[in-house]
Amino acid sequence: MEPSLASIHALVTKLKKNLFSKVKSENHQLFVSPSAYDTAWLAMIPHPVEHNNPLFRGCLEWLVDNQKEEGYWGESGNGDLPTIDVLPPTIASMVVLRKWGVGATNIEKSLKFINANMVDMLHDQRHRLPRWFSIVFPATIELAESSGIELNICDYTKSMIAEISNQRQQILCKEDIVDKWKNFPLLAYLETFQSAKYDVDQETIIKHLSEDGSLFQSPSATAQAYISTRNPKCLKYLMSLVEKCPNGVPQKYPIDQELVELSMVDQVQRLGLSEYFSDEIDHILRKVYRSYLVKEYSPEDNRFIAEKLFKDSLAFRLFRTHGYNISPSTFCWFLHDNEILRHLEHNYAQFSSVLYNVFKATDLFFYEENDVHDARSFSRKLLQKISTMKNVDDNFVIFPNLLQMIFEELNTPWTARLDHLDHRMWIEQNKEGPLWIGKASFYRLSCVHNMELMQLALQNYKFKQLIYRNELEELKRWSKKWGLSEMGFGREKTLYCYFAVSASTCLPHDSLIRMLVAKSAILITVADDFFDMRGSLEELHFLIDAINRWDGEGLSGPSKVIFDVLDDLVRDITNTLVLRGKIDLTEDFRSLWKETFNSWLTETTWGRSGYIPSVDEYLQTSMISIATHILVLTSSCFLNPSIPENKVKPQKYENITQSLMATTRLLNDIQSYQKEQEEGTTNLVLLHFNQNPDASMDHSISTVKRLLDMKRNELLKHVFTDDDGDFPNQWKHLHLSCFKVFQMLFNSSNLYDTESELQLDIAKAIYVSPKHELPKCTKPHTTFQAVSKEGNVMISARYHDQYIMNNHRLSKRPMRNISPKVLNSTMFGLCFI
Repeated sequence: MEPSLASIHALVTKLKKNLFSKVKSENHQLFVSPSAYDTAWLAMIPHPVEHNNPLFRGCLEWLVDNQKEEGYWGESGNGDLPTIDVLPPTIASMVVLRKWGVGATNIEKSLKFINANMVDMLHDQRHRLPRWFSIVFPATIELAESSGIELNICDYTKSMIAEISNQRQQILCKEDIVDKWKNFPLLAYLETFQSAKYDVDQETIIKHLSEDGSLFQSPSATAQAYISTRNPKCLKYLMSLVEKCPNGVPQKYPIDQELVELSMVDQVQRLGLSEYFSDEIDHILRKVYRSYLVKEYSPEDNRFIAEKLFKDSLAFRLFRTHGYNISPSTFCWFLHDNEILRHLEHNYAQFSSVLYNVFKATDLFFYEENDVHDARSFSRKLLQKISTMKNVDDNFVIFPNLLQMIFEELNTPWTARLDHLDHRMWIEQNKEGPLWIGKASFYRLSCVHNMELMQLALQNYKFKQLIYRNELEELKRWSKKWGLSEMGFGREKTLYCYFAVSASTCLPHDSLIRMLVAKSAILITVADDFFDMRGSLEELHFLIDAINRWDGEGLSGPSKVIFDVLDDLVRDITNTLVLRGKIDLTEDFRSLWKETFNSWLTETTWGRSGYIPSVDEYLQTSMISIATHILVLTSSCFLNPSIPENKVKPQKYENITQSLMATTRLLNDIQSYQKEQEEGTTNLVLLHFNQNPDASMDHSISTVKRLLDMKRNELLKHVFTDDDGDFPNQWKHLHLSCFKVFQMLFNSSNLYDTESELQLDIAKAIYVSPKHELPKCTKPHTTFQAVSKEGNVMISARYHDQYIMNNHRLSKRPMRNISPKVLNSTMFGLCFI
């Protein structure tokens, strides 16, 4: 069944009500998956008066009701298959059920699961156990034994448990009780100390309590802190926690609300759904931005380095993407702390997700921002080391396919990846969603790992593909009708042009703009080839004369086809604008095309006469002949809001448009100099080489690349800041999309002139649905038999849908993207020299 706009809007409405309303309510704990381990520790606390009953009976009932069908509790870090991550919560849950004399059936199922699986789980991971597991697992084993639970442990399993216990002892001896490098320092594992015979006095515990009464925001550690000290602040914290989270408590409370919100915005954007939730995204970013305006970094903030740096780099990237005035010091503070730098360099694998986030934040650096440039070099160096590893043991968050994500970022710049294909890749990679590493297992943020959000992303992508297929067929009919696809010379690029436009534009449902840009690009390709390889100078002068007069009388052959298509296209555009209540821009559009055609004639005359222009002379012409200004200026008139009519005039281009024209010309020249050298065509790389006889061709290429870097940075600054006046963001992003198309086509070679290089990406963008299966819903059992000391009782179950997702295969082919911009030629010439 094909997705429809109605079904998409229904899902959007549902998500606004069920998901984003929780953001506004600011009860962000609703987004965090419950922790069976922490819930079990709260359930262990006895009632201060009724000692034979738990203080938090709801926690006990939640454990009874939320055992997995296979017999374990907890989240697994390996998709559908349980791993060692489920052993501590399962054992802790058995202990507490046994303590209160309930859940006999649950305990029996758990014992079967443990006895059948524990030895294999431990064997598979015995040489790469995470720190938290080495601390927690031996303690739960000892707790089970002291509770009288008989685990059927063979000699081999006993030897592995002894090894893990030795690792725990080494950690306890080596680490400080509070270590700023650990999201959860040793004291956060207070509940494990009794079995480890690791004494901590009450004074130390109380000294490290937070203002809210918690011990490092850990419910399990705070539960033990209350048992050990009876501190009323701890009890107040636990009571508040259970009130906020009656259906199982999370591993961390309170969670960082801003990090949850920023992660949610990031997920929505990367799934390609920003257009539906623009108001909600703006609300979140405005709120978080206000808090960042008053934040200042100080070394005392360094309790949890990973979380802070992850959050700050994500915030910087999102703020800058949305045009906020944000300082690089927001996340570059770590560069000025040698201790942090040394720790990151020595433990880079544990900070993989953090370094990935830092590197992505540096995508949006401006030329004068030295700190951001340094952060990019630093993170790139460490990510390159990480990319050679087979596995990554991150200590903060686990992204699905993180190594593939790192490979993509290091090898294909974001400006060379098309948004539509990036959205597809993220949909396919988010089978499970990121797992956040808690104190004793994993947890998920439901606002990020949300099935309805994934369903919307899939439907939206497929709906776009449906639109794109229909538009492409219409475009093919248009090309055939005018004879553009059967000219008998040059490049037939109807498919390439439409793919580039559709996969890059930020306006997914605006068919008029896509078709206008695609038709213009096809016409530009055909006309440019006619000037380069087919038309005689006499024919070209005759065509230019007709265009300058805007009268095609007397034309024949390709010249007539080109003029007729151009005339019809301009007439169609201007008539549509008039029908929409805009002024008639016929003469302005004609002037843009006249200027471009004249630049092609100039370049052809240079090539055939052997004339070598100066750098300034070349740039003044070639920035026009690349024709990207036509693509963005004519289509910009159909944006809402549109640009002022006086901006659509030749030789009066805004800075952002000049930057687009320059960068796209440079991209083309760097990858096309060999072809143009053979054809005798002028090119900036060849100009530099000819004017510098002592320089090598590689030196000339490097020189032009440096200029490209400078102009690209200039373009990005125009896009992401307000220095260009009050222009609509859509207009700026149309320039960015055009630039990204050229960056994709000319990133490492000239893909535009290939016959099949883009076919796989075209298929993914237009024809083949993403490889992502939505989960099937199953209902858990409704009741469990619970046995109390007084007799048999029934504890009612809560109903929670459990989602089981199928594996999918991912393509390892890098995706590409689109965008355009240009520069002032005189200034460019001075920089060049």
